[in-house]
Amino acid sequence: MSADIKKKIEKLRQAIRKHDYLYYVINQPQISDREYDELMRQLKDLEEKYPEYISSDSPTVRVSGGVLEGFKTVKHLQKMLSLDNTYSFDELKDWDERVHKGLGGAAKIEYVVELKIDGLSANITYEKGRFTIGATRGDGEAGEDVTSNIKTIRAIPLVLLDGDIPDLIEIRGEVYMDIKEFQAMNKEREKQGLELFANPRNAASGSLKLLDTGIVAARKLNFFAHSLGTYKGMEVLTHWGYLEKLQRWGVRTNPQSKLCKNLGEVIDYCKHWQDKRQSLAYQIDGIVVKINSIAQQKKLGYTLKSPRWAVAYKFPAHQATTDVIRIIFNVGRTGIITPVAELKPVGCAGVIIKHATLHNFDEIKRLDIREGDRVLIERAGEVIPKVVKVVKKLGKKPVQVPRACPVCAGKVVKEKEADVAFRCINPVCPAQLERGLLHFASRQAMDIEGFGESAVAQLVKLKLVRNFADIYKLKEEDLLRLELFKDKKVRNLLSGIQKSKSRQLWRLIYALGIRHVGEKAAYVLAKEFKTMDNLIKAKKEDLDAISDVGSVMAQSIREYFSQTQTREIIEGLRKSGLNFKEEVTEDLSGPLSGKTVVFTGELKSYSRHEAEELARRHGASPASSVSTNTDLVIAGESPGSKYDKAKKLGVKVIHETEFKEMLK
Repeated sequence: MSADIKKKIEKLRQAIRKHDYLYYVINQPQISDREYDELMRQLKDLEEKYPEYISSDSPTVRVSGGVLEGFKTVKHLQKMLSLDNTYSFDELKDWDERVHKGLGGAAKIEYVVELKIDGLSANITYEKGRFTIGATRGDGEAGEDVTSNIKTIRAIPLVLLDGDIPDLIEIRGEVYMDIKEFQAMNKEREKQGLELFANPRNAASGSLKLLDTGIVAARKLNFFAHSLGTYKGMEVLTHWGYLEKLQRWGVRTNPQSKLCKNLGEVIDYCKHWQDKRQSLAYQIDGIVVKINSIAQQKKLGYTLKSPRWAVAYKFPAHQATTDVIRIIFNVGRTGIITPVAELKPVGCAGVIIKHATLHNFDEIKRLDIREGDRVLIERAGEVIPKVVKVVKKLGKKPVQVPRACPVCAGKVVKEKEADVAFRCINPVCPAQLERGLLHFASRQAMDIEGFGESAVAQLVKLKLVRNFADIYKLKEEDLLRLELFKDKKVRNLLSGIQKSKSRQLWRLIYALGIRHVGEKAAYVLAKEFKTMDNLIKAKKEDLDAISDVGSVMAQSIREYFSQTQTREIIEGLRKSGLNFKEEVTEDLSGPLSGKTVVFTGELKSYSRHEAEELARRHGASPASSVSTNTDLVIAGESPGSKYDKAKKLGVKVIHETEFKEMLK
């Protein structure tokens, strides 16, 4: 019995960690919030019943998550904790009883109730009334510095209005996208043949992490402030008083928030919005209930994960039953094949549902779903709902994984047994073309200035570019067909295309977008094989023999170059005059030779990409994170958490000027 309990606890922990990664790190959740909450609830119950199995690394005793690469990391002055959830009014009453018990029983309690916006949490810092940093929640302790993107949100003032302005304050809130903006954006993406966002929350999250602030601004993100982090130079007695301060400062708060005198008013508020949520211009998935008094909040305190003085009431999911007409396969821009159920149209949550995602083939196996089955579907704020279970088995033929890509008939692979995703690896698959072209032209790859999202979308739609080689066949008359492309812009793009022909071989290898081959691996491959032809001819054992190339990467490289479509693209690039030969020279005698280096902060003399390339040329290996294996950290202006971690680990830190001296 003891061994079985221990095994069940560990299985739950592994499942939660997996879904933490999918949700917080790569933004590709595979289960609903409610299913995740149920996993966490089961684990909590078991650990409370069997405390001898509680461990310091359990998901129940820490804030889950991770920080994505691509933006500087910034540490929050005060942790951004998550809320415990309730799913019924009885559970809400249980929470209220615990609150009363924690406050001594006879205490008078007021509550603030707020709509739980379905968006992305953000931490906005003001110093002396001026906006300084905007960050995502990240793992709760540190998030991504998305200041430049936050500034595009007009609901967030750059300077607080006059009033009781604190010396320092962290204002927490939710970045979201209005439903009409989301629908308009998806409609435009559909016209351009781009992958659609599943819901406004995913759209807001993806938009806030884009590197192009112009695109972020066009997405028209919005913001509601709702919580308080660290503050200095002001007095706050109640949460309601804090919300009133925010309004005076010009910070947007939700006008539907309400101060309640008792739990009965709280429950009435929850019932009202549970019925009326479809009338809102944005999506909500519940109600947040907070104790109004700051003194009472402090007395109640926190668990390791959540405040005891606040809780979320989650709305019941909308459900309906219908029939599966057929199961189709969609191919995303990364090549992942996603099964989707085409349904007999049914009303659910105020809309007619015709499709439901099945996520992956493991989910199909778990549900044992077949064409013709009657199923229960659920829509909890999702634009594309999910199938919860089969309620009546009517279908006979099991669903088979496609042997060929349903879009291009290219090869389909599952690279690891542990993977749940099957992927099309055809480099010219139309479903993946736009993403591949943008990567090919990116600054780190072929660096073709002016070859952005708008240009790529139009070139693909007009069928002027069907693969990488077609870029180099473009003529002036082709580009003049694109919207907003006049003579000067056309000449600049053609000039950028011409310049890209002379890029180093390693950049071309990286630009091809071979699965698992990043910048560092591309550099190593160019250094090892010297020419593109040598790399194409390399056997798997030749690739395996290279220390920086693992078995999975070697297999991916061989599969890529073995395809007929790849050989045609390579030949087209060769005929266009791209550089296929390169002796990668390195200075192996200098002070950087053999060292693992990490860059942090804003460099004045180089872009991050340029600095890393210079480091490679001088024998160093650039890395993205600091560890005990790091030899040197080069710091620019406003270094982030990498600088702090280097100091903590005793890693040597130098400044940009010293780095420049080393290159002489």
